[in-house]
Order: sequence, then structure tokens, then C-alpha cells
Amino acid sequence: MKTKLWEKEIKTDKLIEKFTVGNDKTMDLFIAPYDVIASKAHAKMLQAIGLISEEELKQLLQGLNEIGTMIREGKFTINDGIEDIHSQIEFYLTLRFGETGKKIHTARSRNDQVLTAIKLYLKHELAVIRSKSIELQSVLNELSAKHQNIILPGYTHFQVAMPSSFGQWFLAYSESIEDDIELIDAAYKICDKNPLGSAAGYGTNFNIDKEFTTKEMGFASYNKSDVYAQMTRGKSEKVTLMAISSLAHTLSKFSYDICLYLCQNFNFISFPEQFTTGSSIMPHKKNPDVFELIRAKCNILQGLPNQLSLLTNNLPSGYHRDMQLTKELIFPAIEQIKDCLDVLIHVLPNIQVNEQCSEEEIYKHMYSVNAVNELVMKGIPFREAYKEIAMKIN
Repeated sequence: MKTKLWEKEIKTDKLIEKFTVGNDKTMDLFIAPYDVIASKAHAKMLQAIGLISEEELKQLLQGLNEIGTMIREGKFTINDGIEDIHSQIEFYLTLRFGETGKKIHTARSRNDQVLTAIKLYLKHELAVIRSKSIELQSVLNELSAKHQNIILPGYTHFQVAMPSSFGQWFLAYSESIEDDIELIDAAYKICDKNPLGSAAGYGTNFNIDKEFTTKEMGFASYNKSDVYAQMTRGKSEKVTLMAISSLAHTLSKFSYDICLYLCQNFNFISFPEQFTTGSSIMPHKKNPDVFELIRAKCNILQGLPNQLSLLTNNLPSGYHRDMQLTKELIFPAIEQIKDCLDVLIHVLPNIQVNEQCSEEEIYKHMYSVNAVNELVMKGIPFREAYKEIAMKIN
């Protein structure tokens, strides 16, 4: 039997095949469970509208459940000569059930098939990222409450500025994550629309039931325009990357703060030795490698929405093979941001705060604004009070 869904009589050139398939066999494993979910919903809909029989549905669901089990156990692979996960699933069903397996693709295209699997995947992963972000928030809030009355010297322009507190510092990043979660929720809402039934982007003349598959897969609604459903390929990934980028901005800045505050010149915080690394030549070193890597990874993540824009912005409506490369941006990005969240959740509860850091001689003028304000409270105009304190400092 043919291993390509579109294959006719002439075999594809081997170099062309290798180039066009690219990394899809690796990338598609991320969406494999969701293609099974979508295929089950599609099969049920086909039976509901009379395009397949109850017995055929039973066979297809049996096969899809078998595939789902193999995916969970890490045993499902894409065979040589098969392009992607969608082809492999249909190939498996056809081997198992013959002509019945060939009916699973009725009234759909690989275009809406991959769209649906990616949207289901993005919804799931956004929910995971949201949950991990809330967990990190909880850690920050606990640290904020624990250290709310411990003075932390504030800096502007890398110059000593005014007193703050460790409580305010931790709380600042908790509040920043709160904003990031709003963007995650917005991205989720945009992804929560079922594209299945749009086929290659121009619909089908079968009397399909989009409301049926929408409910079956747990989408909030479905794309009304088949053309726009196809246009969401790339857009869904971009809004997800924008949410990830915002969260990455928060984590990068926080990691920079930690690297700075760990420096002996500041000595605001420290960590137990098991959370730092050493030097191959300098025995006294305790390096914040984990936070430097979080900073670096998150800085790269912040550039991905722009990369996706460069990939997709010059394309007209309709499907183009360029879209295949969106997987190579979005899938690793999701794994990276989850890893960064996991590490911070694991390490941060062990942070050690220097409660005497503000007593260093360098911070003797940190309360100059307080002195100005005291004069203002006595009736002296602010600018005159400012000059008076400035003269004493200079």
C-alpha cells in the first residue's frame, strides 16, 4: 500500500522527500496524542452523519485507542517512508482494519487535521504553563511575606537610591507574573476555537457537524470561516509565543537580579552550595549558573514572536509549506519555559537573605529622601529642603 496520503504513481525524489519532511517526524510526536483525540471526535461525527457505520466507528475507535496507549508508553513511532503523524495514524488504521481505516480521512485534510492537533496541544500546554506560573507566584508570595520587613537597598542607574524591602522585591515579580497569566489566558482563548471541518481551508461538501466535534474535543467554539480557520495556523502559535515571551521577560529580569545580588559586591542573597556550581581553577567560587542559563534561555524565548512573524507575515491566505517550520519554534519554546519555571520553583524556597546588607557604609545616604521629607513636613518647600540635604551630603 502507498505510505503517503497523496502519493500517485511517480515516486518522490529521495532528496526532495528528505528536505520536505524535515524534522516533522520528531516534532509531530508532541502533537501525536492530540491527533488521536481529534481523530476520535472526527470518526464519531462521521458516524453521526451517516458516512460510516457503527461497526466501522467501533473499529476506528479501537485502533485509535491502541495508538493512544502506544503513544503514552512511548512505543508509537513514524515508520520510514511515512511523512508525518497524521499519515502514520491512517497507515496503522488501514493495516488493522483495511477499507475502514481508509475512511478516517473522509471530509478532512491534513491541513485542518494538524491545525486541530496543534490547537489542542497549545490549549493543554498553556494550561500547564499557567499552573506552573501560579505555583511560582505562590513561592514568591511566601518569600515576600517572610521577608517583608527586611531592608533591601534600592538602585537606579546602578547607583545607590532609596530603601526598599525584600518583601517588595519578591512581590514585584509575583505581580509581574500576574500580568503574564492574563496574556496566557488571552492566548488560550484565541486557541480555543475548533478548526476541524475546514479541510484544506475551503471546507467540504459533506454535511459535517462542527458543533458535534467542537463539543467532543472540548473547544469553546469553532471557526466560522473555513478560510480563516486555515489562517489561524501561525497566528495561534504567535499569540502563544507572545504570552511565553512576556513570562520569559519576567523570569529573565528576576534571574538577572539574582545574579547581581549574589555578587560579593552586593551580597544581598545567597543559596546553599548544592544549588550553585564551582570553578575548575578557583576553589572559592559559587557560580549562579542556573540563573544565568534561565536568563539566557528566556532572552532567546523573547525573540521567538519576531521569528514567527518573519516566517509567516509575507504569506497570503491559504496553506503554504512554510507553516511546517512553526513547529520548530513553538514546541521547543514550550519545553524551555516549563523547564525554567520548574527550576525556579525548585530552587527559590532555598534562597537566603542577608538581613544586615543595608547596614554597610555604602548605604549611609540611602535615607536622604526621608530627610528631605522630614523638612517638608516642617513647612520648608521641597526644593529648598532638597538643597539643604544635598549640601550636607556634598
